[in-house]
Amino acid sequence: MDARRALVVGGTGFIGRYVVAELLQRGYRVSVLSRRCFVEDATHELVRGDTEQLDEDGWAELLAGHDAVVFAAGRDDRTVPPAPAAPYFHQGNVAPVERLAAAARRMGCRSLVVLGSYFTAIDRQRPQLALANRHPYIRSRVEQAAAARRAAGPELPVAVLEIPFVFGASPGRPSLWAPAGPLLRSRLPLFAPPGGTAVVPVRAVAQAAAGAVERRAAGDYPVAAENLGWAQLVERMALAAGRPGPVRVHSMPASVLHAAMRGVGVKHRLRRLEPGLSARLVGPLLTSDLFLDPSVCRDELGVVAGGSDELDEAIRDSFST
Repeated sequence: MDARRALVVGGTGFIGRYVVAELLQRGYRVSVLSRRCFVEDATHELVRGDTEQLDEDGWAELLAGHDAVVFAAGRDDRTVPPAPAAPYFHQGNVAPVERLAAAARRMGCRSLVVLGSYFTAIDRQRPQLALANRHPYIRSRVEQAAAARRAAGPELPVAVLEIPFVFGASPGRPSLWAPAGPLLRSRLPLFAPPGGTAVVPVRAVAQAAAGAVERRAAGDYPVAAENLGWAQLVERMALAAGRPGPVRVHSMPASVLHAAMRGVGVKHRLRRLEPGLSARLVGPLLTSDLFLDPSVCRDELGVVAGGSDELDEAIRDSFST
């Protein structure tokens, strides 16, 4: 087996592209699995496939000769499927990773890295909120980690990267933050609720993934560069988007956001939809401090990207495409 060969599942996506580039830079041979159309790239092998359709044998065939695998695919919390949502998120996040882990163990892989969500870290920090019971998306991420470790057994180390809001740009595709650009650049007043969030530039996530592969890391790893209040984040985003300074962000009472989200929840129920994050219950969560310890990814995974200047550059890149 080539001890420097990795498969990146979802390697043509926003974060996946950076993971591929980081692994290539570190001397790995990289294979990329994607179900979307892609542009040929001589630096790595491209394989087309659907993670939700591959059984364990199919995964095993793809993993032959690979030392490591990074799962950078799945379904995120922005989607709003028909109710009930739990099967939808289980099908995209839990079942493929369980089959992948079993196949990776069978094929003798030495490292499995799963790109997850920081909501699992928040769930551990605040068990009294019962987030996994209340939000189908968070439940799928908690179950994803458990399923991966169960299927991998003691032989295969599994690292789950718990990723917050990510900034950066991907060539040829608009940033997820781009739709907010016109408002941020305008002279309309800006508002932010109490609370805040961890944030990270995409290059730091890629370094964390590659570091987890190289170190054969096992465990849960919050990935963060800074913890910012929502007002601080909105101000930095507005400046990065090109709003003339100085930028003033007005305080929004938490009750306003709570009421707005409950209204969204009523709309979803009338349409028989269910989001991954329950609109009826998510307001209090979003107006709290969703903070992570930035030292974990630096100390345990060797991440060096993510300084304040680099984060600002990544935020600017988010609004440049």
